[in-house]
Amino acid sequence: MRTVLVVDDEPSIVTLLKFNLEQAGYNVLTAEDGRKGLDTALKEKPDLIVLDLMLPGMDGMDVCKSLRQEKVNTPILMLTAKDDEFDKILGLELGADDYLTKPFSPREVVARVKAILRRSQFEDVEQSEQVIKIGDLEIQLERYDVYFKGEQLILTPKEFELLLYLANHRGKVLSRDQLLNGVWDFQYDGDTRIVDVHISHLREKIEPDTKKPVYIRTIRGFGYKLEGPAE
Repeated sequence: MRTVLVVDDEPSIVTLLKFNLEQAGYNVLTAEDGRKGLDTALKEKPDLIVLDLMLPGMDGMDVCKSLRQEKVNTPILMLTAKDDEFDKILGLELGADDYLTKPFSPREVVARVKAILRRSQFEDVEQSEQVIKIGDLEIQLERYDVYFKGEQLILTPKEFELLLYLANHRGKVLSRDQLLNGVWDFQYDGDTRIVDVHISHLREKIEPDTKKPVYIRTIRGFGYKLEGPAE
């Protein structure tokens, strides 16, 4: 049974999410503030965290940042009451995998949780190769490990999924919409900045010079493609 940690200071939301997630077959842990949520995440190691942005004591941004600094790559679904693009993008930059703006339906939260967990474990990906090598980049599928010039990289589940999706379509130009549908499983009403943020994260980890990328290239007006340095 997968475990989901819900961190929110509104009892009604916690009760609603806990009920619906348990009905969907998940074990649910809860925390009513950021500090407790961080401690619970580090101690219990849940499979996914539903994290509210506005929390007493320690807000969701700080919790997310702290987890990533501790090399905890548990998928994070961030909840925000603000319909503010800055908050959404900042959350993604700090390491959140997905976000939902309040008010939301419990069914949508459950659907997002299922999609994130499914994609993070690649239960629906058929892959014949066990190792993908592109230049100095090596993706080990059995272990979900990535190496660059022999050094292991620390990627979030969503970053790994995005890199693998690009690698499986090596040399092909993929639009932002294609990447959204292929990696996130959801339509974002034309807001494709979530893709750009994660591409930026990957470039910081695999590009010798992020201003002159040689692996993940931007095809202006179309999207992105992954290829080797000499291709």
